[in-house]
Amino acid sequence: MMVIWERNGRVVAKVVGETDKETLLGGALRSVGTGSTVCTDEQVSYVGLDTTYDHKSICHSAKQFVDGIAHTNGIESVWAVVQRGFYGIYHSFSEKHLPLYVVGFVFRLNEGNCEVDTMDRLESLVMGMRGRRLTYEMLKEGVHGNAT
Repeated sequence: MMVIWERNGRVVAKVVGETDKETLLGGALRSVGTGSTVCTDEQVSYVGLDTTYDHKSICHSAKQFVDGIAHTNGIESVWAVVQRGFYGIYHSFSEKHLPLYVVGFVFRLNEGNCEVDTMDRLESLVMGMRGRRLTYEMLKEGVHGNAT
């Protein structure tokens, strides 16, 4: 799973088959504006981000957790929410339905701000469902992104 978190903002997540350089850089290019500051850990797949972004990284293996504005605390919080959901609610995720679990977590992270009025959250949910239909047959077939 690839997760991008805008500092003090929204979360974007997608199930990916690989975490290689091409996959991660491609995902960043589709989701992050050119020239933005991108903070990561030291994973080698992130090498090359500095050609498009102001890339800052920290080195967890050297016990570095913050370097100026660079830290990964926010994204680690996103992963913690997913882990709590896995262990505390679902106990397992089927690979077939993993994209739907991810969409659910992203919605809760993006819309769960207690400062957002409940009715506004409900309206956001309903507007996201308007004109879309997900049938049991589609679920059985594993069709996730094509709900009509």
